[in-house]
Amino acid sequence: MTDRSGIFAGDEPFGIVRRWLAEAAGTEPNDPNAIALATVDAEGMPNVRMVLLKDVEGQGAEGAFVFYTNYGSAKAAEIAASGKAAFVMHWKSLRRQVRVRGLVTREDGPKADEYFASRSLKSRLGAWASRQSAPLTSRLHLMAEVAKVTARFGTNPPRPPFWGGFRIAPVEIEFWSDGEFRLHDRFRWQRQSLSDGWNVERLYP
Repeated sequence: MTDRSGIFAGDEPFGIVRRWLAEAAGTEPNDPNAIALATVDAEGMPNVRMVLLKDVEGQGAEGAFVFYTNYGSAKAAEIAASGKAAFVMHWKSLRRQVRVRGLVTREDGPKADEYFASRSLKSRLGAWASRQSAPLTSRLHLMAEVAKVTARFGTNPPRPPFWGGFRIAPVEIEFWSDGEFRLHDRFRWQRQSLSDGWNVERLYP
């Protein structure tokens, strides 16, 4: 058993993530749920970009981290090819970070419909107008596309069939907290499969 206490205390990692996110919501000036999402392309070249984490679901075998995007985007294509992704959340105000690696499945049912409906009207229309990651001739062309979908759907656009969520079910979660003289605290939770229990170990800084 590792000597975990204080901010690292907990019997399962999803509760710790939720607790840290709640703290960050009170200290970070913008987007405490921002994550740097990493994928790889067909040649093994890595890609990383910022997206917003929208849910931390459940725990154990049912636990997952959920974000939403255009299924035609580069990240969606890379996820579809590999079935894997990683991300890091870093909060400068707390001097903490969380690293996650896991297996990815789509979230494109009622939960995706519900989340899409909760977004602002302009964001919903923008989702229809954007061919995410494709070349764009000008911003004027983008705004013309927004005007077209506004005329088509009005004030109640449905969720596009090419837009939805991804669920990252982790096989590894690492919690990191800044320490004096770069003697940081690091705890890694690992499991071989989603049905296995977690093994927790302290890591050197």
